[in-house]
Amino acid sequence: MNTVRDMERALFAWAPAELAMSGDNVGQLVGDPGAPVRKILVSLDITEAVAEEALEMGADLIVAHHPVMNCTWEQVQSVRTDTRQGRILTALLRGGVSAICMHTNLDAAEGGVNDILAQRLGLENIASFTEEKIGRIGTLKSEIPLVEFTRFVVESLRCNGLRYTDCGKPVRRVAVGGGACGDFISRAIEMGCDTFVTSDLKYHQFLDHRELNLIDAGHFPTENGICEAIVDRLGAAFPDITIATSRRHCREIIQYCIKEN
Repeated sequence: MNTVRDMERALFAWAPAELAMSGDNVGQLVGDPGAPVRKILVSLDITEAVAEEALEMGADLIVAHHPVMNCTWEQVQSVRTDTRQGRILTALLRGGVSAICMHTNLDAAEGGVNDILAQRLGLENIASFTEEKIGRIGTLKSEIPLVEFTRFVVESLRCNGLRYTDCGKPVRRVAVGGGACGDFISRAIEMGCDTFVTSDLKYHQFLDHRELNLIDAGHFPTENGICEAIVDRLGAAFPDITIATSRRHCREIIQYCIKEN
């Protein structure tokens, strides 16, 4: 019988723990490593709805991109059912559902978050462009106007909308960083990019960097493509296990109100 430990080993073979950025929490975070695995639910995040979905489908394991706990933004100090995180952890433990989370190591890994993002945006000659191997850089087959490219991004990533600034350049040499990669803007400029696609950009980043087009396509849209890749990877390695992507956490939750002319 395949176990949670087997799933973790397979995922670490793809995205080694040493690729994770300092302070990141990756690997099995909840449950018994020796527990048998018959069904797996894959999701970008482990929300209360995802935990409930896993219990309803009889999943033994959730594999997610974002860590369910011990992240810099939400340290675990207690496990109580009157907090959101406490309810999630309690539900998983009571239901015997383990959790494996592959975060920045899967951002950096070959075939991971950023390779998938670059491929979905039609880039060729894809390569890493940061020391951390987090971002990717590539070129489009042909130069296109920025407005046309933004529409392509929305369609390709199924965004509800996006934010962008126009530096006056058409799009050809593009850097991408799934999730919050605004810290790599200067590196994208150094690499001669005319456009950078990422998410969670701040006002001052749009304001201060006029050397390239900045596109904030949203955290969920720029990363959620990894879920299908996880299903494919684990499905090929463990064909006897039932693996499904979440149906309750499968679209961007942020909505956009568009100004009418």
